[in-house]
Amino acid sequence: MARVSTKTDVLPTLALLAGGLATRLLPLTESVPKSMLMVAGEPFIAHQLRLLGNQGLRNVVICCGHLGEQIEAFVGDGRQFGLRVRYSYDGDELLGTGGALMKAKAMLGRRFFVMYGDSYLPVWLAPVWDAFRICSKPALMTLYRNNHRWDKSNVEFSSGRILRYAKKYCTPSMQHIDYGLSAMSNEVFDPWPECEPFDLADVYSELVNRRELAGYEVQERFYEIGSPRGLSETESLLSGTLVAEPAHQPEPRPLSEVLP
Repeated sequence: MARVSTKTDVLPTLALLAGGLATRLLPLTESVPKSMLMVAGEPFIAHQLRLLGNQGLRNVVICCGHLGEQIEAFVGDGRQFGLRVRYSYDGDELLGTGGALMKAKAMLGRRFFVMYGDSYLPVWLAPVWDAFRICSKPALMTLYRNNHRWDKSNVEFSSGRILRYAKKYCTPSMQHIDYGLSAMSNEVFDPWPECEPFDLADVYSELVNRRELAGYEVQERFYEIGSPRGLSETESLLSGTLVAEPAHQPEPRPLSEVLP
């Protein structure tokens, strides 16, 4: 994928959530963190970081937990991917996706991207960042109309608004899914405890209840390595290539079609 120029300001720091136990992939992850599983001939995180670097992103903070030292030993300072990579470790107790972001908050700046460590997302970052910058909400979630095809759809999205988000309790009206990429201001974590475990999904749910979570629908399907099926599909996608090029770079859409 060729480097692209955009009309946006410099893209912000991206927090990569890579601290989980990956129990669905046992025994593969007994001694190797999920991000370091071999996919198409190299650790999965290499594919992720190369995709991000090729879009002009420059700063990544990897939120590490389980076996995170293996990730740091491989990625180092990120120079090989055209990135500056820093690390935030959970410590003795795993903090969950929300707690990990809380701990890394000082490294992330006032506004930042968040991406799951098991996601491979062939989508352009710049339009997502543009949408967040012009919306009036403290957080934005990218969405894909999944229709329960590749995983359980967990978002009810209509007329440009996220009406409901639930990680565990899905309903027939939920046809979209959390795509795995968000943009947010660090203020969303102000009500949450420091140095205690909590889930980013709970943060999203609270934001939806307060109508403070914007939605941005993308057209490219997601890939992931968090499940055996997802790992197999992502291996098939990336075999013989370094990255998958997005199907297209979308034209700017009217704000009324993207956000409430």
